[in-house]
Amino acid sequence: MFMRWHRIQALLIRHLYLYQRSFPRIMDIVYWPVMELLVWGFLSMYIEKMNVGGFNAVTVLLGAVIFWDFLNQSQKSVSISFLEEIWEKNLLNIFVTPLRISEFFISTLLVGAVRLILVGIILAVLAYFMYSFNLFALGFALIPFVLNLFLFGWALGLFANAIILRFGTSAQILAWGFLILIQPFSAVFYPVSALPSFLQPIAYLLPSTYVFEGMRSVIATGTVSTAHLWGAVIANVAYLLFMVWFFFKMFAYVKREGKLLKLEG
Repeated sequence: MFMRWHRIQALLIRHLYLYQRSFPRIMDIVYWPVMELLVWGFLSMYIEKMNVGGFNAVTVLLGAVIFWDFLNQSQKSVSISFLEEIWEKNLLNIFVTPLRISEFFISTLLVGAVRLILVGIILAVLAYFMYSFNLFALGFALIPFVLNLFLFGWALGLFANAIILRFGTSAQILAWGFLILIQPFSAVFYPVSALPSFLQPIAYLLPSTYVFEGMRSVIATGTVSTAHLWGAVIANVAYLLFMVWFFFKMFAYVKREGKLLKLEG
């Protein structure tokens, strides 16, 4: 049985309709990313005025903030879409239909893409007019790096959903806090060389590390580091394959044990 676009489209529209009259959902796209940009933007301008060793704080820090928010939005779009079905006791209704899990995956991927585009436009415009930071100055290097962050966030969202399936809604804190656990190792605001030597191999296990290292390389040299780009791609393939397998395994376990209904209880 093949995936059907009309079922994917139905789920996509179902989630997008929720944003029309939901102030908290709008805040999640607009308010929090903007507040984060403002805080780091003012800090960047302060450091820039101090002229610390010629460090281009506005470019490096604001670029890192925007890229990190891309990853954050991607992961949350998958996890929150899944949790909303649980909170509204709609998960069982969805999966007794002909809907396939793969179609559910694709719909959450598209929801994440919509959120990422909206956040990207808002932050890029605000950063340009307030801090004279042009996100698109990175050129075409922006596209593969953002795609890698997006896919990694999607993989992390699948992992969080699999854990929630296995252990219930008591594990839903992963939907918000999981990224915080990996942020220190992702070299978001500093190079991997700033980490203790025994932590550096852990950092290079994450696709996000290659993206942020690659972003700084583009800013410093104006060219794309193929080593960082391919490192992100290879790591992402490994993570995606594992996370999809893990989610299917957890979903099969929940169905076999009859825990799908209890998940909504």
